[in-house]
Amino acid sequence: MKNTIKTFQQMKDRGEKISMLTAYDYSTAKLEDAAGINGILVGDSLGNVVLGYPDTISVTMEDMIHHGAAVSRGAENSLVVIDMPFMSYETSVYDAVVNAGRLMKEGRGGAVKLEGGVSVKEQIKAIVSAGIPVNAHIGLTPQSINAFGGFKAQGKDTESARRLIRDAFAVQEAGAFAVTLECVPARLASFLSEKLTIPTIGIGAGAGCDGQILVYADMLGMFSDFCPKFAKHFANVGEAMKQGFADYDAEVKASTYPAPEHTYKVDDEVFEAAMDEASKICDAR
Repeated sequence: MKNTIKTFQQMKDRGEKISMLTAYDYSTAKLEDAAGINGILVGDSLGNVVLGYPDTISVTMEDMIHHGAAVSRGAENSLVVIDMPFMSYETSVYDAVVNAGRLMKEGRGGAVKLEGGVSVKEQIKAIVSAGIPVNAHIGLTPQSINAFGGFKAQGKDTESARRLIRDAFAVQEAGAFAVTLECVPARLASFLSEKLTIPTIGIGAGAGCDGQILVYADMLGMFSDFCPKFAKHFANVGEAMKQGFADYDAEVKASTYPAPEHTYKVDDEVFEAAMDEASKICDAR
């Protein structure tokens, strides 16, 4: 069955855990969808994982639309959520609604995600009023990495813990259907998950959240530039891929691939007729 924002709320209400992963292309989305993943995030992490940027700040609306549309074509049942990139919503409520609309219309998403709490409350309200579901994102918000001074867990001191709580209730009040909690102490994340009526999706926030999300390249061991503490390797696909590439390289250079079983045959008479034609062409030159 197709997962929707209603599905997510029903799962929280029943005490069932919600699974989410990132995806940036059609083929990966199809595999995740077939595995039963409830939600697929087209994350701006594609800047790091796919485009090789040093951060997510360089990602554009065109990047998100392009990859969002590809993922949406591959996800039959998973809810597709598309990240709003840096400076696509912070500038004004108008810009937020217009850009969210583009992600839904051109990117074919089922919802959008944006970073921030109290500071983007009005943007969330306006986007939701326009009929677009919003997944909020608080805690460590990668688009604010320069303001944070690096990738640091949030909520570990009194002021930031209080700010997290204010942000969580602000986005719920604004109409967000879910809130992602990134790099938040497990005890605080559990508290928020109990008190909020909307689902919490954790990433580095402990098992007490209503759901979990990971960057698929992290959980499959495919991205080696940086491995966060919370990323468990569920399969070592990266090593398998490297070995497969190396085996292919070796067989090509040894002329053992392609073998006869990988090639196509032609009847002798066809080949001879082709050679006659080739001879005529060569003689004419």
